Amino acid sequence: MNKPLKTLLLNPPSFENFDGGASSRWPAVREIESYWYPVWLAYPAGLLEGSKLLDAPPHHVSADETIEIAKGYEFLVLFTSTVGWAGDHALAQAIKKANPTIKITFVGPPVTTDPDRALNECSAIDFVCRREFDYSVVEFANYKPLEEILGISYRGADGQHIHNPDRPQVEKLDKPDMPWVTDIYARDMDVTKYNVPFLLHPYVSLYSTRGCPAQCTFCLWPQTLSGHAWRKRSTDDVAAEMAHAKQLFPHVKEFFFDDDTFNIQKARTIELCAKLKPLGLTWSCTSRVTTDRDTLKAMKEAGCRLLIVGFESGDPQILKNIKKGATVERARDFVKDCHDLGLIIHADFILGLPGETKQSIRNTIDFAKSLDCETIQVSIAHAYPGTEFYDFAAKNGYITNQKMEDDAGHQMAHIEYPGLPVEYVMEMVHRFYDEYYFRPKAAFRVVWKAIVNRDVPRLYVEAKSFMKLRAQRNKASRAMKEANALKAQESVSMNA
Repeated sequence: MNKPLKTLLLNPPSFENFDGGASSRWPAVREIESYWYPVWLAYPAGLLEGSKLLDAPPHHVSADETIEIAKGYEFLVLFTSTVGWAGDHALAQAIKKANPTIKITFVGPPVTTDPDRALNECSAIDFVCRREFDYSVVEFANYKPLEEILGISYRGADGQHIHNPDRPQVEKLDKPDMPWVTDIYARDMDVTKYNVPFLLHPYVSLYSTRGCPAQCTFCLWPQTLSGHAWRKRSTDDVAAEMAHAKQLFPHVKEFFFDDDTFNIQKARTIELCAKLKPLGLTWSCTSRVTTDRDTLKAMKEAGCRLLIVGFESGDPQILKNIKKGATVERARDFVKDCHDLGLIIHADFILGLPGETKQSIRNTIDFAKSLDCETIQVSIAHAYPGTEFYDFAAKNGYITNQKMEDDAGHQMAHIEYPGLPVEYVMEMVHRFYDEYYFRPKAAFRVVWKAIVNRDVPRLYVEAKSFMKLRAQRNKASRAMKEANALKAQESVSMNA
């Protein structure tokens, strides 16, 4: 018993082009094939000798291939999602059938918010880990009895569910307490398989912090997994890993800090930038609009190229409803500072948040076009169990169904407010993209950047994917309108 159980950490296969690594934030197949890194799984993978991290979606590993691989392991850690639950359940059953002695745990938001459901619905699961699971997984692999492991839920001898006390959040994030995830990428993954349209390819992502103090009602991550307590790695540790990653991946064009919010604390951000600057790296990160000009300037001078910013809405009341902690006016000033400094923005927007109306949607589209950021992402509001948004929507009867995606994995509206049909919200997502990207200025900018970055072949592939999906969406929208018109006609006939 000197060596731990041979452990497979799995980001499972799902819909074609479905990014399991981002599924807790984006529960659907994307317009353009994109894959984020399974950073959470990389930590315990680095703490367990003989382990392997299998990120099935970007490496196009099928369910059958995954089952075959799992035959060679004693312990399976599967990161599940709200959308992927049914498929993950079936996969776990198949793995257990092929390898009856393997122990299986599920980790991720769904088993944190409802461990009883997980244990009831999937007999293949031996236990689940709630919230941060790094050390719970490691302790089990090193033969610690279930009853002594904090933060897990399991079935007792009598079949009753036992919920051990919560595990304290991880505070020590520096090496050697926590491994460098980039070592696991180099060991187990092909970084060229990871693509995000607005990032340079190939790219590598990692965290410099955990948790987010913001109180956004819709955001799943801090409400279920990472928590609101903001914990940070030392700037020396982050800079050392970046220098190491530069040597590991000389072909990588960009590094991305995928923190919930990277630059919350001004002094810490400026200190880190001073240590990144000598490395001569190109990097990007998440950001809030509350970041001031001095901090943005330090980031730009240290090699920062792009910021992912969740604007969410261009309507002041919607921002208040979701506790965004930001204003439309501050967002405009932030964008101006970024444009002046030469920082690119990828802007995220959501339609269907609490209080949404047809007018507030129009306000958001007009607001986005006035900001004129480099790229945008428009998603439908999804109420995940475990969030304040879910509780609000469920209490008021706004959830039309529990499915956030159709059978092909495309996002669906599942929240409907009085006077705002789900069909209208879906149609406005499509119109949002069309109005934004088919402006001459925006279209020219996309093409020009592809030429400058020598990414024309990738742009061609992405443009084909986008136009194909656009045509599919238009067809589906027409079919939905025809079906609704037919229903209305039948209703009139029956009443007559």
